[in-house]
Amino acid sequence: MKTILHKAVSRGHADHGWLNTHHTFSFANYHDPERMNFGVLRVLNDDEVSAGMGFGTHGHSNMEIISIPLEGDLEHKDSMGNTAVIKQGDIQVMSAGSGIQHSEKNKNQNQLVKFLQIWVIPNKVNVTPRYDQITLDKEDTLNNFHQIVSPNSDDDGVWIHQDAWFHLGDFDKGETAKYTLKNNNNGLYVFILEGSVKASDVSLERRDGLALWEVDKVDFTFDEKSKVLLMEVPLAN
Repeated sequence: MKTILHKAVSRGHADHGWLNTHHTFSFANYHDPERMNFGVLRVLNDDEVSAGMGFGTHGHSNMEIISIPLEGDLEHKDSMGNTAVIKQGDIQVMSAGSGIQHSEKNKNQNQLVKFLQIWVIPNKVNVTPRYDQITLDKEDTLNNFHQIVSPNSDDDGVWIHQDAWFHLGDFDKGETAKYTLKNNNNGLYVFILEGSVKASDVSLERRDGLALWEVDKVDFTFDEKSKVLLMEVPLAN
């Protein structure tokens, strides 16, 4: 097993006034040649957007974009005609494909919206753009790694054009869990949203990330109430 630990304080950071953001991998003005990606996991941004503010209309192509709201309400509009609001417990996906324009805005005038913005390099290019969102059942993630992203449209969660699987879990103090990779050639990126966790005996705290590869399963123990995101991704596209 090989690992790379990314402590929360080592992430790139930018404060634009209306946007306070942390970058696990190189993004915008943050560039670290040692932190470009983990396999096809290209972007993991931890965003806070001020009340009433947001990302104006802009374009993407040939990228799978997953948004996971953590707090507040995020309003989405795109060039396919979709208008939606996503909030904590929702998962949003866009296949940018041949090209899409969209905006993401804090719908509320009196509180922050906090969300993860994740980009995955697809295994197919110039596909027809697509939008989808789901709402999770809180019971599904309780002391369990529940699948929220997969390559298959008939599986749990949203689907993307990549052999990647994401799982989300909310664990009580003292619980244990195990994750078995779907493909032993893949790697696993563990991101701690809240709490204190041991993953394969590596101690992780809030917003720490751990990349693991050349491994078929990972054991977890939860030293306090914790929320964890797992991203299993191919190491090469």
